[in-house]
Amino acid sequence: MIRMIFILAQWARLFFRSSASIEAENVVLRQQLCILRRKTTVKPRLTGWDRLVFVMLYRFCPTILATIVIAKPETVVRWHRAGFKMFWRWKSRNIGGRPKIDVETRHLIRRISRENPLSGAPRIHGELLKLCIDECETMVAKYRVKAPKRPGQSWKTFLDNHVNGIASMDFVIVPTIGFKLLYCLIILEHNSRRIVSFGVTFDPTSKWVAQQITEAFPWDEAPEYLIRDRDGAFRLAVQLRLDAMGIRDSSTSPRSPWQNGYVERVIGSIRRECLDHMIVLSEEHLRRVMRGYVGYYNDVRTHLSLGKDAPNGRPIQSCSPIGSISYLGGLHHQSVRT
Repeated sequence: MIRMIFILAQWARLFFRSSASIEAENVVLRQQLCILRRKTTVKPRLTGWDRLVFVMLYRFCPTILATIVIAKPETVVRWHRAGFKMFWRWKSRNIGGRPKIDVETRHLIRRISRENPLSGAPRIHGELLKLCIDECETMVAKYRVKAPKRPGQSWKTFLDNHVNGIASMDFVIVPTIGFKLLYCLIILEHNSRRIVSFGVTFDPTSKWVAQQITEAFPWDEAPEYLIRDRDGAFRLAVQLRLDAMGIRDSSTSPRSPWQNGYVERVIGSIRRECLDHMIVLSEEHLRRVMRGYVGYYNDVRTHLSLGKDAPNGRPIQSCSPIGSISYLGGLHHQSVRT
């Protein structure tokens, strides 16, 4: 009897409630059903969207707290207060001050500071002014890359500053079809990565090497340093010839080919791109092959260290059909505009 009276009282109360309150309760009940229908093995998890729905309905109709059964009323109130704090934190944010600089200028500031570790914010700001970029110096200080405590040059910078006036030489040993050994002397200029000279012989004596050095460098174009290994062919006659030409002889440590890395890299390219693909028949044959490869290497082949240009410089061609020129019997090709 008491149960029936309670149900009738609830029905009577509905006649005095607003339609907005009833609709809010219906939305809350539907949202709870959606949460309970999710397939989960543990208790239902409420997403941020679920919390937002409950908080917004509680804000406009606080009586929905009696309808929520999957969360405590205190939890909904706590969500509402947290949302209130987040809203006013966002509304009270600082929107004044100098506007942010664009992404390209930020990248430019970082690049200039990395390339010039000895320059501070004032100097970088001066560089930007010369590029017609007017930004505040404090913004430059904010976005520049912080320099180390003891800034200095890298090994690459150090070597690039000393690469002028350095050459190196070494032998390429090539077996012939008759199982004899031919010796090809390679002389390389470090600055331009150009093969200055090459010579082929069966008997690389010290006098022969000295004559190759004389033919490679005119007296007024001799490098300041010549790097070599401790081969037996680089004996007294070579050292006397270098002293007479004003070239300082620099020999590498025993069994240390990495100390003469430039010419070793060229010798590796000669083997991979030329000699590994053919059988040498004679001294004249190797000389003819090397003449063709050296011409291709100096005039056509691009190098990463030269900004993808050839050692002797290769002009950019445009506005013509593209064809190709073969080298070494079609082993390599150059794309050209005809």
